[in-house]
Amino acid sequence: MTQQPARPGRLGIGVIGAGKVGAVLAAALRAAQHALVGVSAVSEASRERAELLLPGVPVLEIPDIVERAELVLLAVPDDALAPLVDGLAKLGAWQAGQLVAHTSGRHGVGVLAPVRAAGAIPLAIHPAMTFTGMSLDLSRLTDCCFGVTADPAMLPVAQALVVEMGAEPVVIAEGDRVAYHAALAHGSNHLVTLASQAAEVLGQIGVADPAAMLGPLLRASLDNALSAGESALTGPVARGDVGTVRAHVAALRELEDLPDGGVGSADILEAYRAMAHATAVRAERRGRLTGQVREQIEHALADAGEPGEDTEEDR
Repeated sequence: MTQQPARPGRLGIGVIGAGKVGAVLAAALRAAQHALVGVSAVSEASRERAELLLPGVPVLEIPDIVERAELVLLAVPDDALAPLVDGLAKLGAWQAGQLVAHTSGRHGVGVLAPVRAAGAIPLAIHPAMTFTGMSLDLSRLTDCCFGVTADPAMLPVAQALVVEMGAEPVVIAEGDRVAYHAALAHGSNHLVTLASQAAEVLGQIGVADPAAMLGPLLRASLDNALSAGESALTGPVARGDVGTVRAHVAALRELEDLPDGGVGSADILEAYRAMAHATAVRAERRGRLTGQVREQIEHALADAGEPGEDTEEDR
């Protein structure tokens, strides 16, 4: 069999952080025929992940990785990024002309100022995806967008790396990185919280398989929201069913006050109130609710009264 020639522009890549994100992105770049010169893996879980996803790639100390790599991929937690970059700068580790890319959502290239000062090239490439750290994540990259930030001259380099991993680069301005990351965290992390809270309530009232009940509903709601936006909104708040909202609050309060602690605590009721308030505000803005009905819903959220009870103010 004739060996295929290496594709042009292949890089020697070093990966700092074999966590769920770093190991998967490294595997994707390797599949694009880049060479992995080394990976750092401190914990037992990260070493096992490196062995599984990056077989044959040497596990090295961080300074050795930086010394060997043409592209250094920093896949570390947000709060650890700046101290790591600064520490390596003090060691004189960064090299002129070297590409240095991080995967933090919160940060742009400003956090890589010590890299730039050494003559290296800073890039920010953040996958808008949740990771398991297993091989199935590689297939998810094909439906994934990356938030990309770089100096204008280097932006095509960052975009090309993302495309090579099978994903879609989306340019995010340096000053917009925190808002970008907040949007993703609000949509993804809080979705998990809401789904878990709903499942907890169903389990508390005896539903044997809450996931089976919620799954079709949540998937349909998400699909509708992504395709139709707020016009897909339904439910008692959007309909102005004040009595139902009051009953919901009372029922969640009763579960919270059960002798054994009920559903957990006030976090579910607090989340219901916060999301119902936001829904009412947005429904009024779209003309789905009048200001008067929105105020009645706010009153019901603040003071539920008895389940199903309707006050004179709500009539």
